[in-house]
Amino acid sequence: MIHDISVLPPGVRLAASPLSWANDVLEDLGAEIPLDTCLSDMAAAGYEGTELGRKYPRDPAVLGPLLAEKGLALASGWHSGALAERSVAAEIAAVADHARLLQALGAEVMVYGECAMMAPGSPLDAPMSARRIMPEGEIAAYAARLTEFGRHLQAEYGLALAYHHHLMMVAETFDEIAAILDACGPEVGLLLDTGHAVAAGFGYEDLIARFGGRIVHVHLKDVRPDMLRAMREGDLSFNDAVRSGMFTVPGDGMVDFAPLARFAATSGYRGWMVVEAEQDPAKAPPAPAVSRAFDHVLSVFASQEVTA
Repeated sequence: MIHDISVLPPGVRLAASPLSWANDVLEDLGAEIPLDTCLSDMAAAGYEGTELGRKYPRDPAVLGPLLAEKGLALASGWHSGALAERSVAAEIAAVADHARLLQALGAEVMVYGECAMMAPGSPLDAPMSARRIMPEGEIAAYAARLTEFGRHLQAEYGLALAYHHHLMMVAETFDEIAAILDACGPEVGLLLDTGHAVAAGFGYEDLIARFGGRIVHVHLKDVRPDMLRAMREGDLSFNDAVRSGMFTVPGDGMVDFAPLARFAATSGYRGWMVVEAEQDPAKAPPAPAVSRAFDHVLSVFASQEVTA
């Protein structure tokens, strides 16, 4: 077992997402697990930080002491954005409380997930084939809104916008991500998600090669190949894939994290790497899963240090 975080490059820190304990969308997954259990498990495994989850209080005067008691920092938190369909002014109003919480607790990055222009009805319950594609003619205006919004986040709250490419959203494939980021200004950073890249059919290394300098946040997610194949062949929904266990923690699937370790060691990346697994905690008990992931990630970094 490797528990020595000194193998991480300077400025790189490991956090855990609460999704291993309680799903933000599928609220029956982990409904019975108390927040204290989640935070205690993270701290016991060796993580330095956490992202927000649905059970976390949104009052910094309440959440701050809870995190401090466990020795955890707030790495970031997801914002469900809608700039694909609404104005920058509306987005600024929608994000205010969330951004103030992140700012108050010392976060430097805000995760932006595009939740507009998705499949009708309950989009994450729709078949993968029902995903809506942003028309090419709308990309430039969308990117301009993202850029203006990112500029506001930085100026008003000191937060970098970390754009999350994501299955079922308008930036799923490599070409879609590239088209949007190429049209955005530097105010829009990239959240690199290893699992969403692999599940979308491309290597996350492609994003490092093309947009390495814009990566401001990382999600470490693994993918079980048999479940991925079942999702694609059966045209399952995203939520069906989550329930089936398609996503898992690093070291438990098909993703090779060595290129990411090399990127962090050689690029000057400074920021959080967040272990994240959207799966049923009844099938994958969270504490041992995130502990194994912690050891696996540090083992990968240690091996790169040895071979460098």
